[in-house]
Amino acid sequence: MTGLGLFLAVTVVMDYGPPSVEKPLGELPVVRDYLARLDLAGTIDRLAPMRDKVNRATHGDVIAALVANRLTSPTPLLHVERWARQWAVEEMFGLAPDVLNDDRVGRALDALAPVCEAVVGSVGAAAIAAFGLDVSRIHWDMTSISLYGTYPEVDGDYATPKYGHPKDRRPDLKQVQTGLAVTGDGGIPLVHRAYDGGAGEVAQVTGAMHALATLAGERRFLLVGDSKLVSYGNLTALIDAGVQFLAPAPKQVVPASTLAGLDWASAGIVEYVADRDQARFAHQRASYRAREGVTTLRGPRKKDPVLTMRTVYLWSSARAQAARAARTAKLDRAADDLDRLSRAAGSHHLYRDVAAVTARVATIAAKRRVSGYLLTETSLDPDTGKPTLTWHFNQDALDAEAAPDGWYALLTNLPDDVGPAEVLARYKGQEVVERRYGAFKGPLAVAPMFLHSNQRIHALIHVICLALLIFSLIERQTRLGAGPDGKIPGLYAGRPARPTGALVLGALNTLRLMPARDGQPAYIPRPPHLHQHLLDILGVDPTRPP
Repeated sequence: MTGLGLFLAVTVVMDYGPPSVEKPLGELPVVRDYLARLDLAGTIDRLAPMRDKVNRATHGDVIAALVANRLTSPTPLLHVERWARQWAVEEMFGLAPDVLNDDRVGRALDALAPVCEAVVGSVGAAAIAAFGLDVSRIHWDMTSISLYGTYPEVDGDYATPKYGHPKDRRPDLKQVQTGLAVTGDGGIPLVHRAYDGGAGEVAQVTGAMHALATLAGERRFLLVGDSKLVSYGNLTALIDAGVQFLAPAPKQVVPASTLAGLDWASAGIVEYVADRDQARFAHQRASYRAREGVTTLRGPRKKDPVLTMRTVYLWSSARAQAARAARTAKLDRAADDLDRLSRAAGSHHLYRDVAAVTARVATIAAKRRVSGYLLTETSLDPDTGKPTLTWHFNQDALDAEAAPDGWYALLTNLPDDVGPAEVLARYKGQEVVERRYGAFKGPLAVAPMFLHSNQRIHALIHVICLALLIFSLIERQTRLGAGPDGKIPGLYAGRPARPTGALVLGALNTLRLMPARDGQPAYIPRPPHLHQHLLDILGVDPTRPP
């Protein structure tokens, strides 16, 4: 690839087989350069050295290629060799396509699995140093990945497919889980873990915290999570390690009765504007109020010291409105079902006696979740002998349920000089880890998986997380290099748009390489302005030899 020229060429769609006109180049130069900056291949080769010295590719080379495969062609792990023949993989990574056959890919995954955590730690540290990441705020969350298959034989050293509580509501499928710790600065996943399908989320926080503390070194950081972060053991470990935390209180720690007793009028106004409201008029924006308090948490043993935590009680108009709308919709659906049952009682063959009507009422109440305030009376009409139904909702019970609408509690050990507005802003950053899981399951297509070995499933999850790391770094760097309005001209359908990883990779995906032929060296046609602008922002020269 030395001495590649930049010339304008006509795009011609290539056929599978030996290159005759051109190959897709896409984002391969960016992926190659970013992997090199993180020293991914070198790290894997140091931790999992090859026994066979005559092999044409190391485990690190193959895993780097798999990361590139996931970013350019996110499909199940099949036919990687064919992808390498079609794309400019050999020109960019120096790997012959036949090296990436199914057997070699499998052996590389087997080699990666035992050293995944060490690789993640080294690559995460490299990302902090190479890209100047701010690790003062970290967001943690877990998700599940449903699998098709029974997996009767598993290796207990790796993430094991088991039944659990899947996020996609498929309890009939076994699953594995993954956890991500991402920076508030750009949402970069520095720590990722694979877990058994039945692993409890609460129990995984401490391990992730220690991994993050190792990465952060002497730097203090704030760990933000969901309510699964809150347990006596987790919070004690965080406090002992000198880590600050911020998470919403579970219902068993701060019950609805406590929230219902809060006085909205005496709560202070919080000067905070959500990202989604930035472009709206003031009267259209969500408003917030806050009150300060403390919450105590007792340990499982009598001798455990009581934890006393700062509690910021927050009221959100958007939450209150959503709760009211959801309750109204629920009541409307229940009322419709009950009205139809009232009309059908005694005339429909299914509801000809009181017992049948009563059973149907119980079904409606459970399905529509209105048992707590539904009052009914079922009797027999003395004139016709047919069952009748009358019903209404208990307004007192409805008012009691509505009392805590909009309120929630955040538990933290942040100092008092960090006001409620700043506490809220830091917590709202939690959406960044949810966005990363959106990419994990969307553009990077973590599912479906067609692997029989849970050792390889364990390794592949980490490969995809490493791809997510590159994806996120690309997004962050592009946003840092965008214009004053945060947008890049022509990025979305020819219009300016705020860059996302998916938009940037989608734009770069059309880059092409003209392979060497008849003694003429390979060259890259001159990129259009948008592509060149993105490459300049990302600091990548696609003509640089591997």
